[in-house]
Amino acid sequence: MSSNTQMTEGRTRQCDTTGLPVCLDAQFFIKINAVMAVVFLLLGGIGALLLALTRWPAIKLLDATWFYRILTFHGLNMLIFWILFMEVAILYFVGTTLLKTKLFSKKLAWVGFALMLSGAVMADYIIMAGKADVMMTSYLPLLAHPLFYLGIILFAVGALVAVFNFFGGVWVAWKSRSYGHTMPLVAFGGVIAAVIAVVALLHGAIAMIPTFTFAMGWTLEPDPMWYRMIWWGLGHQTQQVNVVAMVSVWYLMSHLTSGGIVINETVSRGAFLLYVLFINLASAHHLLVDPGVGATWKIWNTSYAMYLAVLASLIHGFTVPAGLEAGMRMKGYTKGIFGWLWNAPWKNPGFSGFFLSLVIFGFIGGITGVTLGTQQINILAHNTLRITGHFHSTVVGGTSLAFMGLTYYVVPLIFQREYSFKWLARIQPYIFALGIVLLSLGMSFAGSTGVARRSWDIDAAGIYGATSHLMLGIVGIGGVLAFIGLLIYVLLTVHAVFFGKKNVGRAIDDWGTPKTIALTEENREAREIHKKGNAPGTMVLVLVLLACFVVYYFANWKALADLWHVR
Repeated sequence: MSSNTQMTEGRTRQCDTTGLPVCLDAQFFIKINAVMAVVFLLLGGIGALLLALTRWPAIKLLDATWFYRILTFHGLNMLIFWILFMEVAILYFVGTTLLKTKLFSKKLAWVGFALMLSGAVMADYIIMAGKADVMMTSYLPLLAHPLFYLGIILFAVGALVAVFNFFGGVWVAWKSRSYGHTMPLVAFGGVIAAVIAVVALLHGAIAMIPTFTFAMGWTLEPDPMWYRMIWWGLGHQTQQVNVVAMVSVWYLMSHLTSGGIVINETVSRGAFLLYVLFINLASAHHLLVDPGVGATWKIWNTSYAMYLAVLASLIHGFTVPAGLEAGMRMKGYTKGIFGWLWNAPWKNPGFSGFFLSLVIFGFIGGITGVTLGTQQINILAHNTLRITGHFHSTVVGGTSLAFMGLTYYVVPLIFQREYSFKWLARIQPYIFALGIVLLSLGMSFAGSTGVARRSWDIDAAGIYGATSHLMLGIVGIGGVLAFIGLLIYVLLTVHAVFFGKKNVGRAIDDWGTPKTIALTEENREAREIHKKGNAPGTMVLVLVLLACFVVYYFANWKALADLWHVR
């Protein structure tokens, strides 16, 4: 079947900006999944604000009962519902538009969406009704109402249906080669994310189904240690889905906003494959202080094999900015080490969202993640706010910020509506990023003083001083700033979707794409060099990252040596 024949079988339109075919059935499901993602982001963000104001000792907004209730609510809405709804929308986009094919099945898309929505609403209702104050992890023997587990099961099954619907479209596209000889890199990243999602969601089903039957009184209680191990196959691996989806968005936004290139397709694809094989081992860092697994298992999972997943992130951490630099230099921005970076479109929220995501994820999330995932160091930090500071810099400062940047292009391209109040959209990523950086660093430094990650009243023990209170105050300020940035994003997006100026029949408004400088004899040679991927500015940034990592890593070993006095 030819690609042209295949595209005409479904209702399609041609994008007036990119020239790519857009399946109208897929477009509908991209829209409704993206809308629900933003709804759950707002719900989770409200929970985040309440928690930040409770962590702030000068305010301490919520009592103990509501603190744990909102903690449960916040975790599920932000880490599971918002992220996975948005990722399903992304999969439907890359699985149709980028592969130039139609949606595999409308019926499956409806089933997946209905299950995800009903499961999310059910779980949220039970939480807010006060029948599931067990936090997102819901560790046994803590027990919630059966509908809490059923809601998560329904959501997971719905997400699986959506993923398999995506795989169906990929299979059809692969057989017809509708996308040409080689699958686009962003679509390839989507396939990798979907593969990891299947593994993660199956872990969720394996953990939640027997817990649900136990809550119903039908079976015996599952072993708590078994539950913890299997649950983290869901809890952490879903965040690995986020990492892969986020990296795919980085590549896409680098190209859309600045003309960035992929300097080596083979290397980038190989890095994505390393994620499939090794990234799930990172789940082990949640079990390093547990007695139920042996030292050999812990050492293997947190050292030799896991470093191959770290290598994958390091590769992408180089190739994405290097491709951006090469693309900018090929446009003529060849002066100095960082001329390409100074001239990047910093007033474009799509660019600033993606690039700030890359920086926060690498310099805060990546450095802390590798360090805290080390078995010996983990014992210093595992049950402190340092862990929370780490994953807020990855999932929120990394994934959520990247998805926000993507939205500034999804709405004009898919909803065919333009953003109003562009001046506000331009500063939104910076407000959100600043808030998350303050929040994450405040949590990390508070955790370094010993503040527990899940304790409502840190003063009860009477061991925390002014430094802890100061850092928790920074957490509160960062939380307020991040919520303001989130609220601006939600309001701007809702206004654009329902009231924005239509762009049907024309290209989307330009956020400020860098113009190509006229070719001269002076810059001709420099441009030719950068066609080969030469990126001296990125090399400097990478060396700075590695220097920061070395300092942080050995500072933690010094702290460990101070704790363990070996003579």
